[in-house]
Amino acid sequence: MIREEEVYRIGRIGKPHGIKGEVSMSVLDDVFDREDADHLILNIDGILVPFFMEEYRFRTDESALVKFEDIDSQEQAARLTGCDVFFERSLTSDEDSISLAQLTGMEIVDATTNNIVGRIAGVDDSTQNTLFELEDGRLIPVAEEWIKDIDAERGRLVMDLPEGLLSL
Repeated sequence: MIREEEVYRIGRIGKPHGIKGEVSMSVLDDVFDREDADHLILNIDGILVPFFMEEYRFRTDESALVKFEDIDSQEQAARLTGCDVFFERSLTSDEDSISLAQLTGMEIVDATTNNIVGRIAGVDDSTQNTLFELEDGRLIPVAEEWIKDIDAERGRLVMDLPEGLLSL
């Protein structure tokens, strides 16, 4: 059984494309193209299920067309519409180039106090300033100079946050 802490969200399945089972996918992280992966994980009714890829191709930087094994009709592909797509953390090989999507689910730790600030629920990059969205609804700017350490193994992101930021 695949657990949530073993994966991170990289996209969402859109509508079927054509009649042979291909689906469109919005892409938050193209890690499946950079790493040697033969499958993606889909959230099917709350259960994380591996789906093996026959092929994929990018349409834009933010979208791809994917053909999964054993999904051979438009009707089968339509059942996947709206499913979140995940990638296994264990399959990422380059610790030095962690993507923002991989930080989702990690705890932010204040470097000054060593207190846990909160858990990253998502990343909002819809504005000029990218923000970490915490599970409690707070937003913290993503500033590279504030990030002091990323401990992927322990799921911790240590940040040197400006005084008063958390009380805004």
